[in-house]
Amino acid sequence: MRRHLPLVAATIIRTFVFEAYTIPTPSMEKTLLVNDFLFVSKSSYGPRLPNTPIAMPFVHHTIPGLNVKSYVEWIKIPYIRWFASPVKRNDVVVFNFPVNDTLINDEAEFGSKKTYYQEIRDRMADRKMTYDQARESVWDQFGSIILQRPVDKRENFIKRCVAIAGDTVSVVNGVLFVNGKPGEVFPQSQRYYFLKSPDGIYLDPEKLAEFGIKVREEQGDFGLTKTGQYQVNITNEEKAALKLPAGYVLSDYIIDYQNPVYRSAELFPYYDSASHWSVDHYGPLWIPKKGSSIPLNADNMTRYQRCIEVYEGNTVENRGGKYFINGTEATSYTFKMNYYWLMGDNRHNSLDSRYWGFVPEDHVVGKASMIWFSWEGGPRWKRIFRWIN
Repeated sequence: MRRHLPLVAATIIRTFVFEAYTIPTPSMEKTLLVNDFLFVSKSSYGPRLPNTPIAMPFVHHTIPGLNVKSYVEWIKIPYIRWFASPVKRNDVVVFNFPVNDTLINDEAEFGSKKTYYQEIRDRMADRKMTYDQARESVWDQFGSIILQRPVDKRENFIKRCVAIAGDTVSVVNGVLFVNGKPGEVFPQSQRYYFLKSPDGIYLDPEKLAEFGIKVREEQGDFGLTKTGQYQVNITNEEKAALKLPAGYVLSDYIIDYQNPVYRSAELFPYYDSASHWSVDHYGPLWIPKKGSSIPLNADNMTRYQRCIEVYEGNTVENRGGKYFINGTEATSYTFKMNYYWLMGDNRHNSLDSRYWGFVPEDHVVGKASMIWFSWEGGPRWKRIFRWIN
């Protein structure tokens, strides 16, 4: 019995106190870098009981090397969080990816790049299919690798919570607004700008470094556009200190709904043919709050039906313009949970709430607290044991 105590203790700590997490993508650059190793505090918002308590310790959803589920669903526990405390605005949060309830298990083509639901929407748009036709087409092609996962076994993502329950979020000319006021600016957050050099002078990462701009070509931070300008990912700190030589012109890179790379139709809540939202012109959108009610109409159902139906476990029907919740006609709905809006600090390279919507409170894993190690061809010594702001 005693020899099992360390395993039991470690499992309890990992489940309820803190867990290690590694940054896999550049969506939080340069606040958090790829291959930063973090401690995630599960006590910050209250420890969450696992939905699937019968599972292999120390792995998430898949047993390494075997490619089989690490858990069974014989016993399921509903959402319970002890000593619950709400997420605070601007916290860096690890959470279970909400639209990962159904996924195409192909990391190279999908993963954190594209969701199962987006593949269906793309086929509807590109192939002029109905929803049922697109869904059937996706299942015909990928059915053998389409998986469904419970909340606690959905992929772990990390983003910054820029708006909390009850807030209204919008983006205007690339600037985040929360409740009508500009959101907080973080020094290592970054976004694209256009940089024009005089007389066509060639720019490369070494030249940009002379200006105080550090880019990573492998992450798409830098490139020459068809107009002869350079597209450069620059942090708020770099921009504030930037002193360009005469003849260089820096201008905002603002994405509109016509941009073919950032298609407007891909943005939540996917009804944008009239409103023309984009990643830099978005909203306003209200974040659902526990105990708050909304009228049931076509626009609200477009925005909030997934919350009502999927996250809060109700059946929803539209019968000739009248809405029925769990078989009973209703004109309003009162939310059972708080929701959050999360965005990456690398604003033009982040699959975040602008693309897939709200994060329910039962998907929150914990708060990213400290970088305990960092690696890029060797240790990044200056990042080790750094607290996360």
